[in-house]
Amino acid sequence: MDRFAGQKRAGQLLYPQVEPFDQRMIDVGDGHRLYVEQSGHPDGQPVVVLHGGPGGGCSPAMRRYFDPAHYRIILFDQRGCGRSRPHASIEANTTWHLIDDIERIRSLLGIRSWIVFGGSWGATLALLYAQAHPERVTHLVLRGVFLMTQGELDWFYGGGAGAFYPERWHAFAGMVPEDERHDLIAAYNLRLFCGDMGTETRFARAWTGWENALASVDADLHAGEAPPDYARAFARLENHYFINRGFLECDGQILRDLPRIRHIPATIVQGRYDMICPPISAWALAQAGPRADLRMIPVAGHALSEPGISAELVRTMDRLRG
Repeated sequence: MDRFAGQKRAGQLLYPQVEPFDQRMIDVGDGHRLYVEQSGHPDGQPVVVLHGGPGGGCSPAMRRYFDPAHYRIILFDQRGCGRSRPHASIEANTTWHLIDDIERIRSLLGIRSWIVFGGSWGATLALLYAQAHPERVTHLVLRGVFLMTQGELDWFYGGGAGAFYPERWHAFAGMVPEDERHDLIAAYNLRLFCGDMGTETRFARAWTGWENALASVDADLHAGEAPPDYARAFARLENHYFINRGFLECDGQILRDLPRIRHIPATIVQGRYDMICPPISAWALAQAGPRADLRMIPVAGHALSEPGISAELVRTMDRLRG
């Protein structure tokens, strides 16, 4: 889940925008080529940024949470989205492909270990990557925690969040016949992969619009539609991952395997009024992790652009400068 966005933090600008010193397309096999960029200090402390979605893609704004004089900032678009190709493709596109891609990028760039920074689905991926490669992670910085559980999917696609935004929920659920509304992920899957571009785009915009509308505590429920190419990649990839339950072995796998990374410090930044990824997941993660530091932001929702969340993330990265 999630779409990274935003330019400001409370009371001041983020770090100034910097241009990448390295941009490339990496062939990761299976017909996929990933966009990867580096910015900041070429010999600085490395940090890899994992974007949300799945399918959200990275953006230049993500560079601005890190002191460019200190950090070597690595961003990339995950399979099927952003500038990676093929666009909106679900072929050979699973959680475990993405984890292998992160390792391939680390190895290719000659990085021994790094800070892993991710929000929403990016937090999910960060945790799973750390559990698969604990020796490669020096610190986890997680925002808007999503543990890829059935309970979280039921909350957002089963009417929980809809109880707070009934008008928007009515529009989202009303896109499909009433007898299919008991499983909106499956109902949308049929339309997002039907082969008709017009239908796929229409349902992709509805799927994306439901999530974007709830991202911030002061969200505009009548915000404009997402661009069709972005919406189609975001919705198809997110739905593909969710209908397959993140390709995990079991529900609750991340918390089950947390002992593998008990030694890795983690900073968790969570909006108190996050309607997309409710705080219970961040709290459960912090309770289970002895080196976890939970920063609950009092008046904030899900988005990276929430002023309190942005400010805390920049403070966190400033504290981690070695």
